[in-house]
Amino acid sequence: MTGQLHYETPARIFHWLIVALLAVQYPIGWLMPDLHRGMTPGAAMTFHLSIGLTILGLTALRLVWRLTHPVAPESSLPAWKRMSSEAVHWLLYALVLATTISGWLFASYRGWSVSFFYLMPLPMLASDNIAAGRTIDGLHQASEWALLVVIGIHVAAALAHIFVYRDGVMQRMLPR
Repeated sequence: MTGQLHYETPARIFHWLIVALLAVQYPIGWLMPDLHRGMTPGAAMTFHLSIGLTILGLTALRLVWRLTHPVAPESSLPAWKRMSSEAVHWLLYALVLATTISGWLFASYRGWSVSFFYLMPLPMLASDNIAAGRTIDGLHQASEWALLVVIGIHVAAALAHIFVYRDGVMQRMLPR
């Protein structure tokens, strides 16, 4: 299935909103205090989970948009660059979904009662389970680091297209 040559406005909005939220999400996650059994999650955890669920929702919408509004691969790129670009994009989707869902599962297994930006309670995906919580926490941490590495690769490739190759590839996603 071939598509248009440039990303449409909704795709760009989803992309840059997710970028902005991830730029806020990582520092919150790293700087919030550790919570131990029996502790009540505070504002940092509430915002961390709320932003994570917002990222999850936006990523799901972005994925649906991508599947229903495909963009043709950049024809000026060699086949290996087109394939690696496609692989990195799908890996980004998978890691964002894995990171956000594992974070939500971790909170669920810890038995925490948290709300979405203090507006409504978040449904829990699982029941209180200490062993499962530890496992999911490890998966959440591994996926967040893997996501950060793949984001770094994605940004490095984007910067290479702007400053080294100067091939205009980035104009497809930059605001017009």
